[in-house]
Amino acid sequence: MGSPGSLRTRAAAVAVAGALTLVVGCSSSDDSATGGGKKDGKVVITMGMYGVMGIKETGLLEQYEKENPDVEIKAEIAGDEQTYYTALQTRLAAGKGLKDIQGIEIGRAKEITETQSDKFVDFSDVPGTDHFLPWKDSQISTEDGKVLGLGTDIGPMAVCYRKDYFEQAGLPTDREEVAKLWEGDWQKYVEVGRTFKKGFKGDDVSYMDAASGLFNAMVYGYPEQYYDDKGELIYDKNPVVKEAWNLAADAADDGLTAKLRQFQPGWDPGLANGTFATAVCPAWMLSHISEKAGEANKGKWDVAKAPKGANWGGSFLGVVEQSPVKEEAKKLVAWLTAPEQQAHIFNEIGNIPSSEEALKSDQVKNAKSEYFNNAPIGEIFGAAAQEIPDKQVLGRKDGTIKDTFSQGLTLIEQQGTPRDEAWKTTAERIEKAVG
Repeated sequence: MGSPGSLRTRAAAVAVAGALTLVVGCSSSDDSATGGGKKDGKVVITMGMYGVMGIKETGLLEQYEKENPDVEIKAEIAGDEQTYYTALQTRLAAGKGLKDIQGIEIGRAKEITETQSDKFVDFSDVPGTDHFLPWKDSQISTEDGKVLGLGTDIGPMAVCYRKDYFEQAGLPTDREEVAKLWEGDWQKYVEVGRTFKKGFKGDDVSYMDAASGLFNAMVYGYPEQYYDDKGELIYDKNPVVKEAWNLAADAADDGLTAKLRQFQPGWDPGLANGTFATAVCPAWMLSHISEKAGEANKGKWDVAKAPKGANWGGSFLGVVEQSPVKEEAKKLVAWLTAPEQQAHIFNEIGNIPSSEEALKSDQVKNAKSEYFNNAPIGEIFGAAAQEIPDKQVLGRKDGTIKDTFSQGLTLIEQQGTPRDEAWKTTAERIEKAVG
């Protein structure tokens, strides 16, 4: 277990995870079978995950195997969630090539519950799984009460910023003073950017990395984003979405962004080379920033409270019905998502727990990040988690729509497309992708 009060960035582990661009069951031998089974007197459990979920990277799988010597766990990690999910959909349709345990990203949860509920086991009757935030379970539950997975992390928001750049621009550098600059309103965050641009000497550093980061932070602060609670598309008439689009477009038009897209080509070098001063950052993004910005920028980054609370991201672990070892797999998922393990992952790489019990633990509340200038990330993200709306309406194609809006804002940033024209193009792409 990691010690309370310290966040140890597993840079090497993150780098390995990023390099493993494996898709679910990518080897041809997996295409004819589903999951693990019994072998040489052991229960073999297979897992398919993506990104840096922290489960493999922090040694939990080895710990479980040590405590359960009759179990062997084989985990594959895809670096890109979109590639992972495309493969998962294909294998769900074919009924083969699946892992016993599959990761599910929040943007895919509604589609899974509405179209694939018969493919995943029900966790509603598993003992000891009543410690999650109330709205977390609801995101992966069907209308008839099935719970298709257990939550790993959530994505409460903060703003990561470069202290040295703020100082050069004549802005406060203390994280509490910085938070007061934009307290309560994302418009204030953009206004600070205009002040930064005037005060910073030189044109090689932008205020924020991406207009899409600002857009996501704004829309995810409300119960409804792209769908209403009846499952109808409302993105084109939801004032929240249009407000976020216009403010993000303002930031782009005013030259406040580095014209990047988070997690797309150019963003990682931007972190390494220090080409932007702020990034809207959910808790799970800290490990990526610290790894890509590198040791040379350690202590230069800090974390301040976001203008408003929001939840961006978060994942689940589900067990497929076809698994030959589904009872053992359910037991493993319950253990991996238990409060103690979620607190451990947070202490190691910063993924904040979806377990309400873990959030209240000293191990989480007292955590600090050495990389981010000893920022009290347990306190900052723990408080942000309490501001997340209790009701969050998810839609079947939330992930696809989010990605399409990010692409649309890139038209404004990189090509100078007028916002109305970019909106029209985005809406057309959404209609084509979603139907």
